[in-house]
Amino acid sequence: MAQDAQEIIEANRLKVSQARPGPIQFGVMSVSDVTRDPVRDSVPSEAERIQASLNEALKVEEAGFDVFAIGEHHNPPFWSSSPTTFLAAVAAKTKRITLSTSTTLITTNDPVRLAEEYSLLQHLADGRIDLMLGRGNTAPVYPWFGQDIRQGLPLALENYNLLHKLWHNDVVDWSGQFRMPLQGFTSIPRPLDDVPPFVWHGSIRTPEIAEQAAFYGNGFFANGIFWPVDHFRRLVSLYRQRFEHWGHGTAEQAIVGVAAQTYVARNSQDAIREYRPYFNNSPVYKGGPPLETMIEETPLLVGSPQQVIDRVLEQREYYGDYARQLFLVDHGGLPSDTVLQQLDILGEEVLPVLRKEFAAQRSPQAVAVPSHDDMVHATYGDKPTRQPKPHDNRGDNVTGTSPYLDSDPNQRVHMPNLY
Repeated sequence: MAQDAQEIIEANRLKVSQARPGPIQFGVMSVSDVTRDPVRDSVPSEAERIQASLNEALKVEEAGFDVFAIGEHHNPPFWSSSPTTFLAAVAAKTKRITLSTSTTLITTNDPVRLAEEYSLLQHLADGRIDLMLGRGNTAPVYPWFGQDIRQGLPLALENYNLLHKLWHNDVVDWSGQFRMPLQGFTSIPRPLDDVPPFVWHGSIRTPEIAEQAAFYGNGFFANGIFWPVDHFRRLVSLYRQRFEHWGHGTAEQAIVGVAAQTYVARNSQDAIREYRPYFNNSPVYKGGPPLETMIEETPLLVGSPQQVIDRVLEQREYYGDYARQLFLVDHGGLPSDTVLQQLDILGEEVLPVLRKEFAAQRSPQAVAVPSHDDMVHATYGDKPTRQPKPHDNRGDNVTGTSPYLDSDPNQRVHMPNLY
């Protein structure tokens, strides 16, 4: 890794920043829980919840948001075990929004599969994707996927180092602590235009993750929908400082995202009354502080449109000019029709005001989340993009020269050891 790190540091010094000044993005995230509705006393089937989530994603574009993100889970009561499959379906039915994750498990997924699956999704979505990497919050998922939770942090760090290498090299020889070595391996397909998707690193407590995000010049997401706001100020500050240290731009230009769970109604009394049974029934909130305390101390935004606007604008005081704001609106058993109504209210009464207010307050140096076009321009300028074309099929396709016509013909690729 030492040689790889030095190469990345040198590349940072030479490359053009992929982020440009621009507006904040607003989006919707889901954790895909299938939870009893305590008001209607009903539980949707998995099939019903998946279809409702698809309808929600389509509504996100219709309502004027910029992003839709889905989580990853491998246990009941969640359904989103394959984010790329779901997002491919959303991509086929949308035209504008960015599709992302609100977490992709970097610990229990093989980086080889992540490299391949998200590159393919990137092609299918015509570049309209990015992804947020995290360790998740379900401890048993580690042994289910053959990993040791006690190694969670070094596993996360090593796996992303490998994912980055796979996306930036046609042929990879690699060895590490947590998986079999790779010899002469090519991740297929290559990223769209040979430019990988933008990556966020999400964390609620770990400075090492903020450091890794800064080192690579990636985004840092304070995914703290259930935690006190002030808890994340220090992590965001660290990330900004280290982003500048590693040569990606000023601290002000670091790419920060945040999230908030939201329930909005025409007036605050109705919002609290309507949301309270869902709060009381939530496995996340049940047995903890009361609703009013959580509203005051965490990014739980329950109130009128103006109250939600005011609370979101306050987050700039904690985090500076940030690049992406996600709202969680479908958690805890809220029925599908209520979720769609929430998106209408947010789209009609909250987003226009937030866009105007953030634009008025935003520093001219504050950056937008890099789009695929931004990253292509940073890589190629006005030159044509690379379009990798494989050599003729050689039968085994793992020996000979590099597998692509435009690669270095002197680069040798050898059959890996099978023991």
